[in-house]
Amino acid sequence: MAFTSVITEPEPTRAEIDALPGPAVLEFGTPQCQFCRAAQPFVAAAFAGHALVHHIKVEDGSGRRLGRSFGVRLWPTLVFLRDGRELARLVRPAGEAVIVQALASLELVRK
Repeated sequence: MAFTSVITEPEPTRAEIDALPGPAVLEFGTPQCQFCRAAQPFVAAAFAGHALVHHIKVEDGSGRRLGRSFGVRLWPTLVFLRDGRELARLVRPAGEAVIVQALASLELVRK
């Protein structure tokens, strides 16, 4: 459930994401993206204290529907969801602290 460094295959559909129960984070990017690679230590460290948050790593790019449905333009983009509803978004996060803060806010929100 918690942090994963593996890209989810096949890419989930928007309907599957909208139906997710509880807290989740979509991480959009590509393995070739230098910004994505640089952010990985921050993302992994931030998730260390949030094992109950579902992390879904999605390869984005031309022809990828899920990223387009969320309006992703830059990588990495982290979309914070609760029960399939977007609550926050970080684009090219600058460090672990901003990710931890967004994760903590996800766990505070209830239905």
